[in-house]
Amino acid sequence: MKVFVTGADGFIGSHLAEALAHSGHDVRALVQYNSFNSMGWLESLAPEMRCQIEVVAGDVRDRSQMIKCVQGCDVVFHLAALIAIPYSYVAPQSYVDTNITGTLNILEAVRANHNTRMIHTSTSEVYGSAQFVPITEEHPLQGQSPYSASKIAADQLVFAYYSSFDLPVSIIRPFNTYGPRQSQRAVIPTIIAQLLAGAETIELGSVTPTRDFNFIEDTVHGFLKAIMKEKILGQVINLGSGFEVSVGQTARLIAKIMNKNVEINTSQERIRPDASEVQRLLAANDRARELLDWSPKYAGLDGFERGLEKTINWFSDPDNIRHHSTQTFVI
Repeated sequence: MKVFVTGADGFIGSHLAEALAHSGHDVRALVQYNSFNSMGWLESLAPEMRCQIEVVAGDVRDRSQMIKCVQGCDVVFHLAALIAIPYSYVAPQSYVDTNITGTLNILEAVRANHNTRMIHTSTSEVYGSAQFVPITEEHPLQGQSPYSASKIAADQLVFAYYSSFDLPVSIIRPFNTYGPRQSQRAVIPTIIAQLLAGAETIELGSVTPTRDFNFIEDTVHGFLKAIMKEKILGQVINLGSGFEVSVGQTARLIAKIMNKNVEINTSQERIRPDASEVQRLLAANDRARELLDWSPKYAGLDGFERGLEKTINWFSDPDNIRHHSTQTFVI
């Protein structure tokens, strides 16, 4: 199939573009234009894999360009978004422009290309702090940060286009994905990078919130499963491991795997406003199992440890860790 991937220069997007090309699909990958001519994480792919991917530099905020990019494509995977929660407190307008207007532009591009399906990427942050667990797709949506509010708005636009124009769209809602290539703004790379730098005290935000961490291979596998499933049109589907662990427990587990003794210091820079902190995330993944025939290979404590080991091994390669600062707080 001819597949268009937005946000292909990022963490999940680069893994997805690589997996699609490896599966034999004809991949057109959107990377955000920059004057360095950087393709982001696509540059880390093996040359023989990279040459199989058509890379387009641009911006989802440009509707006319997105219409051209979608032309001739069977499926669009829409991943392009601003995702750093702390920065959304600093520059909320940019989240509206990219996450909401950008999604609108992709929807209009899909609408202009009548035979194109769209798989939109959501986030577990739209649920806010869990009102009940495990969190099903029917859980109320709560905009506890400008980022999550922008993603809720994008999700609702997707539903509106499905209802109003019969657009063939689906929403995949990954819980906290981690693994190789993830930005240091995320908690697991932050912990690993500090420990690799020899830190005996690591700087974190709140350590009590719990998360449902989903290894990158499981997340990408869910996206791949979605490409051929007609029964998921108009549906939102969680991708989560169904395993809950606190940030503090995660730090101690990483330190154990790396044979490090560590103390945790709470950095005020990393603390969210009280009402904005999401205290608990734990996914119900029954719908993914039923509609996608998907199940996490890295579930439970054992699966989490295996995923962490793979992630630590990747970050331990000097060629990989050089992309991450161990001295600077990244938002």
